[in-house]
Amino acid sequence: MHFVIMGCGRVGAMLALSLDERGHSVAVIDQEPAAFSRLGRDFAGQTVAGMGFDRATLERARVREAAGFAAVSSGDNSNIIAARVVREEFGVRRVVARIYDPHRAEVYERLGIATVPTVRWASAQVMNRLLPGVPERQYRDVSGTLTMIAAEPHPSWIGTALTEMERVTGSRVVHLTRFGEGELPRPDAHLQQGDRLHLMVPTADLARVETLLSHQRDEDEVRESFDRALRGEQS
Repeated sequence: MHFVIMGCGRVGAMLALSLDERGHSVAVIDQEPAAFSRLGRDFAGQTVAGMGFDRATLERARVREAAGFAAVSSGDNSNIIAARVVREEFGVRRVVARIYDPHRAEVYERLGIATVPTVRWASAQVMNRLLPGVPERQYRDVSGTLTMIAAEPHPSWIGTALTEMERVTGSRVVHLTRFGEGELPRPDAHLQQGDRLHLMVPTADLARVETLLSHQRDEDEVRESFDRALRGEQS
C-alpha cells in the first residue's frame, strides 16, 4: 500500500521509516528539504519538497494512489488544511492529523478526520489509525488477563448487531466512538460505517479476535458461535 506523510519532523520520520520497514510505499512531504536527512540513507521511499496542502505537491507524492495520509507537521492549521484537502478533494478515506489544540481535535473528529495529540507515543497512535484493519491495544488490566482494543472492523461487519459481535468474538463491547463522540451502545445497537469499537478481550484470545475483525466476516463462524450460545442457553 502507498502512504503519504506530511511533515518530516521526529514523528513523521519515525512513521515513514516504520511503514517503509513494513514494505509499504511511502512519500514524505516537507517544505524544508534538509528535514529529509532524518530518514537516513536506507529509506526507500519518496521525498517531496513543498507545502503539504498544495495540490501540485500532493500530486507529486501520488496522493491519488494513497491508502492513507498523515499530517504531522508542527502546525495545527497546516495539518488540518492538508487533511481536509486530501479527504475532500482527493477522496482518501483514512486521514490522520496531529493536533495540539484539544478543542480543535474534537471538532475535526466529528468531521471524520482522526486526530492524535502531541505526546511522546504519537507515532504509534498515528500508525494504529493509519493502517487499515489493525486494532489498537489501549489497556491491559494489572493481571494481564484482559486487554482492551479499539478497532474499526472490516466493512463486511457493518449492520451486525453488537451483541452478535460479542458472541462471535467472545469479547465485551465497552463503548464505541461514533461521529467522533464516545457513547455507551444500546442493547439493540448495530455497527455503523465509521464506528470505532472499544472491546475488552481475553488476552490469550487477542490474535483470533483481531484477525476476525480485520477480515471479511465469516458467516460459518457467526452461525457456529450463535449455535454455541443457543446450546448454552438451553442447557
